Amino acid sequence: MGKHEDADLILKLYELRREEVMREARTWFFTFNPEKVEDFLDVMTSEHSGHYRMVVSYWDMAASLVNNGAIDAQMFNDANGEHLFVYSKVEPFLPVLRETSGNPDYLRHLETLVKGIPNIEEKLTAIRQRISAMVKMWQERTAKAAAAVAGEAA
Repeated sequence: MGKHEDADLILKLYELRREEVMREARTWFFTFNPEKVEDFLDVMTSEHSGHYRMVVSYWDMAASLVNNGAIDAQMFNDANGEHLFVYSKVEPFLPVLRETSGNPDYLRHLETLVKGIPNIEEKLTAIRQRISAMVKMWQERTAKAAAAVAGEAA
């Protein structure tokens, strides 16, 4: 396929990310910071099950298009970074999630695409460090806001 067709598919994938429910799911996923496999099990039985499934299945689908040659991998990775963010959150738990779900191919397309990126381990480490810093900042802001509300109530 030519670069113009690849670009067109990438833009179509971008448009899908802008859909209202998908935006809600992506916003929720940004705040989902699993620390143990039980966090995934909890989310699958919560009101956010659809959000979780929408985000991970979207990126697994997009990765399958790349892995099967419909989109150039270099162009896709140059135009996107969110799939790395998503993968960085689920990757430490993939073996257990695959076993628990009985699906040995769970997120296999996403994993294959991401693992093909040069220096990916360093990139994932950096992403996880940024996520940790953002979570800490969010927790500090939440605590400050709660303290301010408590101070006003007193």
